[in-house]
Amino acid sequence: METKKYIKVQDLELYKLARELSMIAWDTYEKLSWQDKKIMGDQFVRATDSFGANIVEGYNRYHFLDKIKFLYISRASLAEANDYWIELLLERKKITAEKYKEYKETSNKASIKLQNFISSIYRAKRDTC
Repeated sequence: METKKYIKVQDLELYKLARELSMIAWDTYEKLSWQDKKIMGDQFVRATDSFGANIVEGYNRYHFLDKIKFLYISRASLAEANDYWIELLLERKKITAEKYKEYKETSNKASIKLQNFISSIYRAKRDTC
């Protein structure tokens, strides 16, 4: 009988990208003034961290659709951070173009990995039912 190998969430490339985004977001946050942290920074960091947290929560759910639900929440958090907050920070000249580019590139890689992960769960569900 074939035994399935369990992959720890920390070993997933998607998880590593989420942690990298959190580090970039925190580095950005730390450099903001108190007022900018309150207005934009807190929400930017929360959305970015929520991306990774929901990946972990979904990964540890048993049922396919429960996993996918959390991954969709994760995708929405990434979109909030990537499509709104980072853009606002750049527009208001609160981050450098280099930090913006670093966040966007990592976010784009993570977005692709996340969609592939969601698709793989749907395939696994289909193949087991």
